[in-house]
Amino acid sequence: MDGDFNSRIWDGGKALVNQRVCTLKAHERFYSQKLLAYALPGYLSLINDHTSSVTVKHLSSRTVQDIPLPLPPLNEQHRIVEKIETLFAHIDKGEEALREVQKLLKRYRQSILKAAVTGELTRDWREANQHKLEPASDLLARILETRRENWQGRGKYKEPVAADTSKLPDLPGGWAWATLPMLGELGRGKSKHRPRNDPRLYENGTYPFLQTGRVRNSSGRISEYDKLYSELGLSQSRLWPAGTICITIAANIAESGILDIDACFPDSVVGLIPDAEICAEYIETFVRTAKRDLDRYAPATAQKNINLEILNNLAVPLPPAEEQKEIRDDLDAVFATIDSLEKTCAVELSRASALRQSILKSAFTGELVPQNPNDEPASELLSRIRAERDSKPKKRSKKKAVKKTGIKTR
Repeated sequence: MDGDFNSRIWDGGKALVNQRVCTLKAHERFYSQKLLAYALPGYLSLINDHTSSVTVKHLSSRTVQDIPLPLPPLNEQHRIVEKIETLFAHIDKGEEALREVQKLLKRYRQSILKAAVTGELTRDWREANQHKLEPASDLLARILETRRENWQGRGKYKEPVAADTSKLPDLPGGWAWATLPMLGELGRGKSKHRPRNDPRLYENGTYPFLQTGRVRNSSGRISEYDKLYSELGLSQSRLWPAGTICITIAANIAESGILDIDACFPDSVVGLIPDAEICAEYIETFVRTAKRDLDRYAPATAQKNINLEILNNLAVPLPPAEEQKEIRDDLDAVFATIDSLEKTCAVELSRASALRQSILKSAFTGELVPQNPNDEPASELLSRIRAERDSKPKKRSKKKAVKKTGIKTR
């Protein structure tokens, strides 16, 4: 009776209900219980819609009693219920098939991702182009040499840690194991100022600032943001360039996406600016496949998190540069097909829901089943209901007991 209002038929035997639940049982000699169950949701939905702005919604039993219900002849009620159940059974089968397709597409998407980072997806392409592919080991060596030459910091350039391959499987020819720091600049986001909701951080802001939720909901590409940082906001953060791979390390572990815009983010997100010869889409694809493994590193606390060191040591299977691009293009093509099929499933499920509502509308406007002139008219049925109600003795109202105070008056 509080919150969002819904109704269900209880088939679980005897049970207790609390004060927030109202039970309704139709007198079957007048009104079908199943028809009542089909009629109520529409009215409750209207009440929900008209009280959406209320902080805590409440529905009294008196309001429920006052809901006007359509009253078909009793025999027609049973025909309506039978027709609804027949039509809904067909819809149920269709919805079940669509949801099974959705599950299959989800599994297929995961299998394609795995095939992409193990070399299975591009096996035939690789065999046909092996003679003109630069091995990934040579690519990594060239990236490292370029970094050494361009190093302008103090002392000798500190090389990134290499992957521990002692327990790793063999890779396809031309591939090599690497770590994220070997592939680009890896670092945590920044948001140093406290409190973080200080209005000065956002006054006349022009620099996009995004939280972990934007990464989680990005589907691989990040173009939306939460707020705009001002110059003060930017001064206590960092502006990461478009093309940066974002990886969440708190709450939702290893959600990832690639920035389509320059943006700032907090230290709950790690950024990887890939080397110019590294395909960002391929690396982001790998991070998605590593999500389950990375999640295992997170301690079982109220808010899961992993540290930067774990990502520093994450072993990445790296194909040759041209094969990285081929994997990206193949995935784009396959995922476009999967996306289209998933959209079709969603549309058809929405249509199924609309069809249910259309059937119910027809049922309660007298259009779903033919009327039988031999049925007892609803007006006579209503008269019987009133007669039975009027024949019952009225309950006497209890007088309120007067509490004795023990005070004597003169």
